[in-house]
Amino acid sequence: MVASNAWGAWALIGPTASGKSAAALQLAERLPIEIISMDSALVYRGMDIGTAKPTPEEQARVPHHLIDILDPTESYSAAQFARDALALIPAIQARGRWPVLVGGTLLYLKALIDGLDELPVADPSVRAQWQARGAEQGWPALHAVLAQVDPVTAQRLAPNDAQRIGRALEVWTITGQALSSLHGQSPRTTAMPNIGLISFEPRDRAWLHARIDQRFEAMVSQGFLDEVRALKARGDLHPDLPSMRCVGYRQAWAVLDELADPQAPLRPEHIQRWLETGKAATRQLAKRQLTWLRSLPQRRVVDCDAPDFMDTWMDTLPLDPRGPAQP
Repeated sequence: MVASNAWGAWALIGPTASGKSAAALQLAERLPIEIISMDSALVYRGMDIGTAKPTPEEQARVPHHLIDILDPTESYSAAQFARDALALIPAIQARGRWPVLVGGTLLYLKALIDGLDELPVADPSVRAQWQARGAEQGWPALHAVLAQVDPVTAQRLAPNDAQRIGRALEVWTITGQALSSLHGQSPRTTAMPNIGLISFEPRDRAWLHARIDQRFEAMVSQGFLDEVRALKARGDLHPDLPSMRCVGYRQAWAVLDELADPQAPLRPEHIQRWLETGKAATRQLAKRQLTWLRSLPQRRVVDCDAPDFMDTWMDTLPLDPRGPAQP
């Protein structure tokens, strides 16, 4: 391993299904680490199969943080993640352990490295009002409303981006100001640039697509649909919530909406459509992640599809034998 004392934490990043979690567990066998989840889906309780959440046994092998901290009705922002991670990292170091961030939600990583503008805290009542209007009028109509009050934000959002349109309108309702006008005016979350980035990226995109397909099929066989049925049966969730917009869940919800009885067995054509749409959405997510990764020139790239990947990837770690540096 390469020695360096520049890093306060490591981050194992990469597209979905690239082997980050398995690598982190392997690292835990070599070093006293604690894992900080950097995944916007793993924060939710009751969403285990479709998020590929570490099992209870895996979580018992090494301490994990920021998993199962929210109900699916709640939301979690990049700024909240940055604050939580900034509190966890020195606490882990104080225990003489290595903080290792693991995940593919790269907006969270950006918030931690660069800092983010502090924006108004979410107001559930205001958010509910805009969500109700979106359900009634359609999100393109609300996108048109946003274009009138905040054209800068509206220009960068797709007309059906319910989550971000709703948040921009919520901020406008609470503050009377456009979301775009608040950037750069409010205090920012503290930046932590001294994070060593280890990026798992395949040379062969087909290899990653095959991994995605295999993992999605495994989730289905493990009861993914029953998990979504149980969430839908609660009655307090809807497909515009951040939790239910997660890849796989959104597609399963749409298929269940087609059934007169949500508890009825899926017909083969329903299952096939869910597999196709779920896999396609996951591949699109991986494509976006890879594009974002290329914007991080400081990352150290390892070929996660190399035959000897699991035997050699730790040689790339910027390891200081004296222990993790203080931020």
